[in-house]
Amino acid sequence: MKVDPITFAVIKSGLDSIADDMAYTVVRIARSEIVKDVMDFSAALCAGDGQMVAQAKTIAQHLGAIPEAMASVLQKFEGDLHEGDVVIMNDPYHGGMHLPDIFMFVPIFYGGARRAFAVVICHHTDVGGRVPGSNASDSTEIYQEGLRIPPLKLYDRGVLDKTLEALIKINVRVPDRVWGDLSAQFAAAQVGKRGLEKLMQRYGSDEVDAYMQELLDYAERMTRQEIRAWPKGTYRFLDHIDDDGFSDQSIPIKVAITVNDDGTLLVDYTGSSPQVRGALNSTLSFTHSLTYLSVRCVLAKDLPNNVGLFRCIKVKVPEASVLNPVMPGPCAARALTGYRVFDAMLGALAQIVPDRVPAAGEGGNSVICISGLRPNRQPFIIVDMICGAWGGRPDKDGVEAVTNASQNLSNMPVEVMEAEHPVRIEDYSFVPDSCGAGRYRGGVGIRRSYRILADEALLQMRTDRVRFAPYGLSGGSPGGKSRNFMEIGNERTALPGKITTRIGKGTLIIHEQAGAGGFGDPLARDPELVVEDVLDGKITQAYAAEQHAVVLSPSGQLDVVATGRLRALRADVPDGRHHGG
Repeated sequence: MKVDPITFAVIKSGLDSIADDMAYTVVRIARSEIVKDVMDFSAALCAGDGQMVAQAKTIAQHLGAIPEAMASVLQKFEGDLHEGDVVIMNDPYHGGMHLPDIFMFVPIFYGGARRAFAVVICHHTDVGGRVPGSNASDSTEIYQEGLRIPPLKLYDRGVLDKTLEALIKINVRVPDRVWGDLSAQFAAAQVGKRGLEKLMQRYGSDEVDAYMQELLDYAERMTRQEIRAWPKGTYRFLDHIDDDGFSDQSIPIKVAITVNDDGTLLVDYTGSSPQVRGALNSTLSFTHSLTYLSVRCVLAKDLPNNVGLFRCIKVKVPEASVLNPVMPGPCAARALTGYRVFDAMLGALAQIVPDRVPAAGEGGNSVICISGLRPNRQPFIIVDMICGAWGGRPDKDGVEAVTNASQNLSNMPVEVMEAEHPVRIEDYSFVPDSCGAGRYRGGVGIRRSYRILADEALLQMRTDRVRFAPYGLSGGSPGGKSRNFMEIGNERTALPGKITTRIGKGTLIIHEQAGAGGFGDPLARDPELVVEDVLDGKITQAYAAEQHAVVLSPSGQLDVVATGRLRALRADVPDGRHHGG
């Protein structure tokens, strides 16, 4: 096919716009806070053969899992997909990620042939199981985690399967929200269908098909071209998850990236932890997704986000490991493991392209789930995903109060949470001195506290970086560690990073998220920037002196003489930022 560059660019932009329109539709229609406020959902378009060609600007972690979920759908229904069909699935052992993430696939036909698929994924508030929210880290087998849905037709030739509808609604605690979010997924897929039909009306279905394939080939060519310029060799990194909530044993995530002459990568996770008892096991599709995402983050910005990029990356994952579990391994809290895969991958990539990789972020979104019954016996479920901080970058500071770089989430607004649920947020602030020091500091951590107003509630916490701080790079210091507390009356008690426990009315739950790592020598930081951080309340004067050898006057101004003297003293002492002052 002769490729016209203008048509190529227009069709590429058209596909991207259609995917984004699907995402906007979900936000406008969804019922639950986890979707419409936290924005834990994704949308994409696949070609008629199932290959993903365009992604919306949504949850990056989800999108690399689509190929395996799609393969599961096609394995079951190839030859039996028709106009008006809608297929859903969530089973981690059929290509899914964890049970709350329900995939919806809608085949798109034009001119009598299947031309594409609209795909929408939403994290649902509840899908049943032993614990409200279906997202607990202390489940020990998949059967405890909720309703498993293999690829099934929710609609068959436009007719809703009432049996499947009834089965879903009776197994979840908040059916109105779950069905409302499924309806939002359906509506978004119809928007994708109409958008693609318009594109085909304008350019012709065969032309659009051909350009979809060219988009995939183009992404592969550009990825290979970029990787060929990387230094050849094998680059290793090791990071850890604190524990699985049952044992104090840490969970190593070990990666080795080999850069090949042909512009491909081999990513090998041999040496990572065996499958764990708790629900932190990451399905193979999710491990693949985080691997692809990590590499994508260090490639050129204008590279298309599609499976053409994935073709250049071979992933090796030991079976029955925490990154490739076997039945009946639980995986509800697999996102935490995905975050650590991302951190480990970036640690290895920092050795390959050091000018493109920041220090480690906060370690992933913390999940605080609070559930119970209202006075009218109706259930409430809060699934709060706290967004944190980015690490210091090669040329600028990290940032705080933002989504992890591997996600695209938003913090749930305090007003929404308090209006919808019996809880009061009493503190939502930065944690001073929690940033990793460096020439470019990491972002500071977030503190959020919850006062329970219901008579009783169930608390689930899935947090990490309590033991293993986010790493710094190029001489930067690690970020601060995570902390959890429970206050009853005037008594404060420390909580572990992962816990499920009953709590009473008036209890205050406090979570302090880790700060991000620093980049570069802390003593090379511009003293004026250090003073600015003190005045902004992000660090204290003691931290400024200890980490950066910067001294402020009693009026809060830079003491140039004292700073110069202290920095000269530190320069003469090995690891000087930890001495003197």
